[in-house]
Amino acid sequence: MELRIATLEDIEAVLRLHGKYHIDTVTEADKKDGFVTTPFDAEILAELIAEKGLFIAKEDEDVLAYLMAASWDFCSRWPIFAQMIKGLSQIEYGNLRLSKENSYQYGPICIDVSVRGTGVLKDIFEFSRIEMAKRYPVLVTFVNQVNPRSFAAHTRKLHLDVISEFEFNENRYWELAYLTSKPVT
Repeated sequence: MELRIATLEDIEAVLRLHGKYHIDTVTEADKKDGFVTTPFDAEILAELIAEKGLFIAKEDEDVLAYLMAASWDFCSRWPIFAQMIKGLSQIEYGNLRLSKENSYQYGPICIDVSVRGTGVLKDIFEFSRIEMAKRYPVLVTFVNQVNPRSFAAHTRKLHLDVISEFEFNENRYWELAYLTSKPVT
């Protein structure tokens, strides 16, 4: 499986994967296995690719996993991220007071069911971490509290730390962080 930063030619394949696991398309029964909530379209992905913030795991012509890692300026178009930005300065992590300049938004990450449990999560996370460490010392993300599979993957497999909890649109979220200088073990 090839891990790399996405290019414009990958947009269609990323959108296919995204469409399979977006909260609006996943059945209630399948939500227990994880889902993504951030809405993407070709234009947004093109902007993300220009920022070098879309990482993919690809086999042949199929994107089997993607991971978004973007600046807070890019993410600020979505209200949930705007709320997170407002709270950054209230959080200290890794001896840093968080800011838009020293942290970035990690996620969503989406992995096709056909490769879950094969190590793709750690592989794509580590690949993106190394790239993003060149720009930021801290990654920040959130997990909806109704998505325990994602929470377990991020805290048990990737060792992200819970730094706070918050509410948005009548949903509860865990906010997590990770030092980009620290390899995944």
